[in-house]
Amino acid sequence: MNASDTDLALIERFLDMAFAELGLAKNTLLAYRNDLNQCAAFLAQQKLGLLSASRADLLGFLAKRQQEGVHARSNARCLSALRHAYRFFLRERLRDDDPSALVRSPKLPKGLPKALSETEVESLLKAPDVTDPKGLRDRAMLELMYAAGLRVSELCALSINEINLRQGALRVRGKGSKERLLPIGEWAIDWLQRYLNEARSVLLRGKPSELVFVSNRGGPVLRQRFWLMIKKYAAQVGVIRPVTPHGLRHSFATHLLNHGADLRALQMMLGHSSLSTTQIYTLVAKEGLKRLHQQHHPRG
Repeated sequence: MNASDTDLALIERFLDMAFAELGLAKNTLLAYRNDLNQCAAFLAQQKLGLLSASRADLLGFLAKRQQEGVHARSNARCLSALRHAYRFFLRERLRDDDPSALVRSPKLPKGLPKALSETEVESLLKAPDVTDPKGLRDRAMLELMYAAGLRVSELCALSINEINLRQGALRVRGKGSKERLLPIGEWAIDWLQRYLNEARSVLLRGKPSELVFVSNRGGPVLRQRFWLMIKKYAAQVGVIRPVTPHGLRHSFATHLLNHGADLRALQMMLGHSSLSTTQIYTLVAKEGLKRLHQQHHPRG
């Protein structure tokens, strides 16, 4: 059974508020819409709606998702959507209680980020054929992503007016439309300059674009395409473990910490709103120290 028209209208009303007041990213809003629509459809089967559901009803919905194999992180995001929505309903006096308030969040596994070694990153960066315009673009993208710890969405959306090669800095708009200024090193500057001078106009084929990185048809480089590109280059240089764009971002953070970077500075560079999100990288650094001790200490 589909969600009722009343609930669908309520969800859209909430999402309009979430976009305007909470500044949630587009992908988060899409995920929230999907989660809330699924909840409303589940409630409709019980002849209920979002404004009449109880705590037990929400628990039943989340339990059903878990039984269907939905990952704990997805269920945690779904509960976050419900909590935000019910706070909105309370504020708008559509309900006088919040059935999501006493629902516990699912326990999430504390997995460590999968970072590449510095040697593996070096091999990956050198993989593209820079005699080809697409290869030169790919080299510049990889160098910049590793130099600045960008999210793949930030890399693909980067515009010409957001880079300043003379100052060696980028202005990036991240999650929730929050801006941050990032330094980039000489290697990334050199490869980016070379790409802009030699390859970008060839790829554009006379088409106008504000984007820094463009496809061979002059359009944007899609995130999925960049993911496949990294996977191809990793296989090409013999990196056996799975490699993703986010893995390159993890490598940026881990390598900075290994070389003595301050955690607060790393938080600013990664664009994390909470320091607790950044602190997981200290676990990665500790794991590296443990391996170093076991390998080289006489009683390791």
